Amino acid sequence: MISGDIHKKITVAGLLTTLGIIFGDIGTSPLYVMKAIVGDKAITEQLILGGLSCVFWTLTLQTTFKYILLVLNADNRGEGGIFSLYALVRRKKKWLYLPAIIGASTLFADGIITPPISVSSAIEGLHIIDPSIPVVPIVLVIITLLFVFQRFGTSVVGQAFGPIMLVWFSTLAVLGAAAFLQNPGVIKAVNPMYAIDLLVRYPQGFFLLGAVFLATTGADALYSDLGHCGRKNIRLAWAFVKPALLIQYFGQGAWLLSLPSGKLNGLNPFFELMPDWFFWFGFVIATLATIIASQAMITGAFTLMSEAVSLNFYPRINIKFPTDIKGQVYIPSINWILYMGCVAVVLYFQKSEHMESAYGFNITVTMIMTSILMAFYLRNVKEWSLWAVVPLLVLFLTVELSFSAANIIKLKESYMFLLIVFAMLFVMMIWYHARKRLNKLISFVDLADHLPTLVSLTNDRSIHKYATHLIYLTKANNHAQIERRILYSIINRNPKRADVYWFIHIDRTDEPYTMEYSVRELVNDNVIRVDFRLGFRIQPRVNVLFRKVIEELVAAGELDITSRYESLKGYNLPADFKFVIQKRFLSVENEFSFVDGFILNSYFFIRTFSQTDAKAFGLDTSDVVNEKIPLIIQPATSVSMQRVPVGPLESMPPECPPGDDWHYNQG
Repeated sequence: MISGDIHKKITVAGLLTTLGIIFGDIGTSPLYVMKAIVGDKAITEQLILGGLSCVFWTLTLQTTFKYILLVLNADNRGEGGIFSLYALVRRKKKWLYLPAIIGASTLFADGIITPPISVSSAIEGLHIIDPSIPVVPIVLVIITLLFVFQRFGTSVVGQAFGPIMLVWFSTLAVLGAAAFLQNPGVIKAVNPMYAIDLLVRYPQGFFLLGAVFLATTGADALYSDLGHCGRKNIRLAWAFVKPALLIQYFGQGAWLLSLPSGKLNGLNPFFELMPDWFFWFGFVIATLATIIASQAMITGAFTLMSEAVSLNFYPRINIKFPTDIKGQVYIPSINWILYMGCVAVVLYFQKSEHMESAYGFNITVTMIMTSILMAFYLRNVKEWSLWAVVPLLVLFLTVELSFSAANIIKLKESYMFLLIVFAMLFVMMIWYHARKRLNKLISFVDLADHLPTLVSLTNDRSIHKYATHLIYLTKANNHAQIERRILYSIINRNPKRADVYWFIHIDRTDEPYTMEYSVRELVNDNVIRVDFRLGFRIQPRVNVLFRKVIEELVAAGELDITSRYESLKGYNLPADFKFVIQKRFLSVENEFSFVDGFILNSYFFIRTFSQTDAKAFGLDTSDVVNEKIPLIIQPATSVSMQRVPVGPLESMPPECPPGDDWHYNQG
């Protein structure tokens, strides 16, 4: 993938990359949309023209108008996605974290069903050759290989994504046009009255919206990948993609109306449009397209969870960077959660037509949450008038709530995805509220009042030197303050003498890829504070970042890091550095209300499965000391105890020497 500025110029390479990354999911929807709309119903003009009309206006209102023309304008320094949108508005209303984490949870769950339904729809094309060919094992092999290769990154494979998807969309257009010319009368389905007629008059026609909605799945993922290609490339590429999709849909509609049996009988309209001599090429390109669509969803899930960690919505987890490409990450735990979920979906549903019955509900929720955040962005950031924002919000919510209502019938089949949504939502809610509570308990003191003490401690030769350079991570936004517990660790809890005390603070910005730092020398060559400003998509690899700062300070002649031990000074050896990580744990002395107790106990339980602070901050474990700090939030106050007198020493039995055992035995 290539990453760049939102205002990047339109180039052939950029357009190809856009086709490969952005439109994979929505581009493979012709494999199953019309099949899902028709199902086992009798094929009538009302059903086909109404279905085509619904697809046309769904792609026009949802994908083109909402996402391509409107939502893509809500870029955060060139980056998109629900968390990027949240980062733009989170300071406006405190409760906006709710639509953000709900939308993220449903988007993650959607990523579990996209690979199975896409790959299964393509592989089932083999049934044209031989209906007895087992599809499930082939799908499982493809999905397994797809997830195994995630650890190596997708830079090499990604270079081929664009040309493959160009061939795919061209194939859609050519096959669709050939079928459309056999019955060009289906073009009248662009009249919205056919859609209204289907939804109002056709038996249970309203619930067909659940199948129609599959045509626009991938629109939210399109916004999430904004930063990889740029707004201009996405919009121009859509001018090619949308006609190709519509030509394919209308071609399938023309073919369906020509069926003499009047029933679909399990056939896939996409593969039926192919002449026999073209089948194997069409099958291969369809399979490759579904793999690319799956890859885009997996990569999007990695980015989504990386942002959740950075925004303190999710526990710290192991995040790797398999390539040098900006923004590309690999999260092992998320990779295997997605893999197990995909395997479970394939084994449970077996066929793509069964998966269609569970697909779509979660993504409608994501779109609703995006609409809510978008309305606040337009009103509070872009300063649009209420007369412009409210009608837009009503329009989008009306469409999306209609899709959600139609998808309600899918809840029975999609219960496993709802469990995933609720699990993700539970973790994010607990993490968010617990962090809010815990951060309020941090006590800060003025560092200036304690600088003389630190200087005196440095010069106290009676205390064993703990380290030459001693480093603490601080949450104090104000450089003039420090946590009381850090000072307690240095001065009171086994006094730690060092030549230089470093205090490192990480400030998370609302921009995605900010990487800045500043240095303040509070006491010359003794107390130094470093502030990092990192974007929410940058992993805080403190070891790497701090080493870079040291190198630049040494190069500028502002710092001398040669060893200060008397016996080593003359050998020009580098000094030692040691990090102290303070890990809080919940003290048994607390007495909580039910709600606080549930939130905090859940938080600390979840934290046992998360990455250690040392690994999360990219610290070399050989240079890290972990200190446990008891956390007393609501100390017990109802302790009632009475002191009783003890007998004189001469009243003790002679065979029992004075001691605790005697007092215990006497009660």
